[in-house]
Amino acid sequence: MKLFFRLVGNGPPVIVLHGLFGLSDNWFSFAKQLGEEYSVYLPDLRNHGQSPHSSIFDFPALEEDLMELVEDNNLEKINLIGHSLGGKAAMFFAIHHPELLKKLVIIDIGVTFLPPSAEHQHLINAMLSVDFSMASSRSDVDKQLKNNIPGEKLRQFLLKNLYWRNRNRLAWRLNLNALNENLPGLFRSVDDETGSFAGPALFIRGGRSGYIPDDEIVRIIKKFPAAQVKTISGAGHWVHADAPGEFFRIVKTFLDS
Repeated sequence: MKLFFRLVGNGPPVIVLHGLFGLSDNWFSFAKQLGEEYSVYLPDLRNHGQSPHSSIFDFPALEEDLMELVEDNNLEKINLIGHSLGGKAAMFFAIHHPELLKKLVIIDIGVTFLPPSAEHQHLINAMLSVDFSMASSRSDVDKQLKNNIPGEKLRQFLLKNLYWRNRNRLAWRLNLNALNENLPGLFRSVDDETGSFAGPALFIRGGRSGYIPDDEIVRIIKKFPAAQVKTISGAGHWVHADAPGEFFRIVKTFLDS
């Protein structure tokens, strides 16, 4: 599948994979900074943003999409960055195609199996419940979501997925049915996979997030023996949004070293 992507800057290639419910635009500010010295590719994952929809939504498919992006753009020795779902996809890609990678950056996701989160299902259900026939503006959709999602910051993140399907009708860019049907498979473990990635790897976790507990680090090192783990103390799961300055400094230092 040919993914929609944005390209920012000029230099050695960096590909950034967003997380579940995200899109390439979430990373544009980061890419503008990094683009002063790197070519930053920001794809929308399948069933997200402006990329095509498919009923197939699993890690083999995400890997194939990424490989097509790499081959279509004649990229070599890429620096691969992934957050959450995008981070897990990046780990599978690194293990299966280590020869294509220069460095790997994983943001707030570990290698072990995580049981499907009730919160993820709740968010999908909340978005599916929106009645667009009763919504003539983004604020109308926001009001409907507020019944099930009280957190304004989270709602604003989800509302970035809205678009005008025609002059009078809003819709979700997300393929919510495909996400809903394939959600359990998105939590599979990486540490059961054959192989490892011996190249330079950086795992960044939020100090207020529980996605990479201390006992996870031992398992990370088994699959990524050269990995280092950095913690940004005041950040939650969206590390890059909670502490953009510190996050950029840590990633830039790692890529430049």
